[in-house]
Amino acid sequence: MRAIRRFTVRPVLPEVLKPLGDLARNLRWAWHSDTEDLFRSVDPELWDASGGDPVRLLADVPGERLQMLSKDKKFLKSLRVVQADLADYLTGDLWYSSYAAENPTAPKGIGYFSPEFGITEVLPQYSGGLGILAGDHLKTASDLGVPIIGVGLLYRQGYFRQSLNAAGWQQERYPLLDPNALPLTLLHDEDGPVRIEVPLGGRTLHAQVWLAAVGRVPLLLMDSDVESNAGPERDVTDRLYGGGTDHRLAQEVLLGIGGVRAIRAYCRVTGAPAPEVFHTNEGHAGFLGLERIREYMNDGLDFDAALERCRAGTVFTTHTPVPAGIDRFPHSLMTEQFGGFDEVPLDRVLSLGSEDYPGGDPDMFNMAVMGFRLGQRANGVSLLHGEVSREMFQGLWKSFDTSEVPITSITNGVHHHTWVHRQLLELLEAPTGSTAPSVIDGYDWNALAKVDSKTIWALKRRMRAELVTMTRARLTESSANRGLPTDWVDGVLDPDVITFGFARRVPSYKRLTLMLREPERLKALLTDPKRPIQIVIAGKSHPADEGGKALIQQMVQFADQEECRSRIVFLPDYDISMAKPLYPGCDVWMNNPLRPYEACGTSGMKAALNGAANLSIRDGWWDEWFDPAFGWEIPSAEGVEDADQRDDLEARALYDIIEGEIVPRFYDASGGVPERWVQMIRETIAGLAPKVLASRMVRDYVTHLYGPAAASAYAVDGGGAGAEGLAGWKRRVRAAWPEVKVDHVESLDGDQLEIGAKLHVSALVRLGELSPNDIEVQLVTGRLDSDDQLKEPHVNPFPTGTDVGDGLRRYEGWVEAKRSGAIGYTVRVVPHHPQLASPAEMGLATLPADMPTPPSAEPV
Repeated sequence: MRAIRRFTVRPVLPEVLKPLGDLARNLRWAWHSDTEDLFRSVDPELWDASGGDPVRLLADVPGERLQMLSKDKKFLKSLRVVQADLADYLTGDLWYSSYAAENPTAPKGIGYFSPEFGITEVLPQYSGGLGILAGDHLKTASDLGVPIIGVGLLYRQGYFRQSLNAAGWQQERYPLLDPNALPLTLLHDEDGPVRIEVPLGGRTLHAQVWLAAVGRVPLLLMDSDVESNAGPERDVTDRLYGGGTDHRLAQEVLLGIGGVRAIRAYCRVTGAPAPEVFHTNEGHAGFLGLERIREYMNDGLDFDAALERCRAGTVFTTHTPVPAGIDRFPHSLMTEQFGGFDEVPLDRVLSLGSEDYPGGDPDMFNMAVMGFRLGQRANGVSLLHGEVSREMFQGLWKSFDTSEVPITSITNGVHHHTWVHRQLLELLEAPTGSTAPSVIDGYDWNALAKVDSKTIWALKRRMRAELVTMTRARLTESSANRGLPTDWVDGVLDPDVITFGFARRVPSYKRLTLMLREPERLKALLTDPKRPIQIVIAGKSHPADEGGKALIQQMVQFADQEECRSRIVFLPDYDISMAKPLYPGCDVWMNNPLRPYEACGTSGMKAALNGAANLSIRDGWWDEWFDPAFGWEIPSAEGVEDADQRDDLEARALYDIIEGEIVPRFYDASGGVPERWVQMIRETIAGLAPKVLASRMVRDYVTHLYGPAAASAYAVDGGGAGAEGLAGWKRRVRAAWPEVKVDHVESLDGDQLEIGAKLHVSALVRLGELSPNDIEVQLVTGRLDSDDQLKEPHVNPFPTGTDVGDGLRRYEGWVEAKRSGAIGYTVRVVPHHPQLASPAEMGLATLPADMPTPPSAEPV
């Protein structure tokens, strides 16, 4: 018989061991080695059997063992040390304390919303890179003391567990999770468990709130599986990225609207400061803006003023350069959901996500578009992704050049305590009080310069051996599940053979099977009798992506071939527990997406922090920080329109680099140590660590986005007066803008200039009903393309103009020509207000009707 419900019976810990329960419920153990060691010492076999889950460990450990530990002085001493260390970690002054002391408007609270969080494999609420990034963001915020409150959903079946059938086809299963058996606690107030309610298409959706302690950071996870819901509502939080369009909309309504209400309840119960800044990690949580607008309207503001208050404190991060990765909902479904959303007008709701730009679908509501319209500040997740995002969404600011679209970049980073091998971290640990420039977050990332090559190489071999052990164990289980023999698995991989890694989600643009374009050539590399290579591959395809599943099957069937199966493996069910030994165990990390469709690609960062070289297309973060000292660039054949020919060219380059450069360097050893390879390990860690650390990323978010957003929120606050003033000013400017004209532009310097000469430009501008303080007149210069379009424009604001009568003002300015070449200029008028984050914010700009003849020297 199948059980319809489950419950967990937890042991009663002896009084002296009760701190173990507190340690188990704070997820800091997921990245704190001393806490992990303490739990392992409770019962090493049970620890391994529990999958490294302290809650499960304590539930299963025999009472006799607990009594024995309660009298074990050595264990109790270790427990006291770890307990005191956690207490100090939770209460001590960290980096953010200094930042807040120097910045009076620094936010006291930040709401961070994400549909998934990858904190630990024990809490399987993630599918891939977005969730792992969100988890690293929270962990690092905890390490730095940034006052973030995380908000997500608790999926009772998580994301799917992946296995393979005999033919190599992906199989999915969804084990039911018991929240009571997870490191979670229900949020309670004086009346019992906190409940929140969300309107859902004429019905009411109820949810309870689970709390995960991620070090200092609370993570609120909403769960709709409560008795007060009918059947369909109970299933809203069943699976991550499951169900159809209406199911996805219900999840995102709960995440956004319910998430704000969960934060309000948490702050009420705990006394935590209410967030001034709300960060939407991808568009899934965008409805949080509607709830905040509703709150402000209930306080007496009209929609426009409420929108300005919401925008000022909202940050939106876009993660996808692929339009198909953006959630879009039919207007009919949105009308059904928001037709009765209190007093918030439906037409205004629909306008926030409207695709009212060339190429858009007027019948669809776009969550990314809403994210940009509700967030005064927005960013992509690498420099290249920022460029791609500005091109993708330029239609929202069509009066501005792509380079001026107000989407900045903060390149992702990774949490070193989670992803760097423990023994390597020990080598990198800096002496207390060290002030060397290479010391960041307590580690000297240049420390390997002083470590002898044999020590480094021995550690790398140990990492490789651990990967081999993990691979064989997982491959044995997978082969048995597929009904295949397992007697050959003990010969799979070799800790002395160069090891390549490739692990990620499996959409078509990531090109899992590019390495199979010339199968015989790959087999020759794998089976070379003197200098073979070996490859470990993993990844999941979305359950609805039949094309992705076919790619996995193609790879598995290649890896099944007897002649090469000991050198190439596909491991199913890629998750955090697999990733932790995979990154350190690889010598080379491969990534070959279709450029520029990789937003960032943090797996390569994790490998690099463990001394692996990257072998990658120049995409995502690798385009930004590529250096031959850190790995190899696979040339991208972007100019080739034929997809098969492009794949052939890039695959051939991949093989050539492996054969001609990578393999010779790895096997070029003297005294058993490949000195050039070891030097690359040193340079990779020293050169990339300061860039790819999540601590750099979170500091960037604080200084470039959270801090300015809090300052903007403060400026438009004050009982709403600032918001009402800004909203009224915007209405007035939009109404008057059609009368703003650039009547005349001239320069008396001719059309030939020498370098160093100054160009004088004069413009007559008609302001209509606006005042000079409402606008900024700009001289815009830049190089010209074949159609006389300005490229990489440089903006030079004119000084305040002079009134010349008849409703006109004259603006005059000078710019110096610093470089030769064909350049052009124009004059532009844009709105100006101290509370605008960008001149392009309103999307308004006026240009002269005719472009003047450009001179031929470049003013900067």
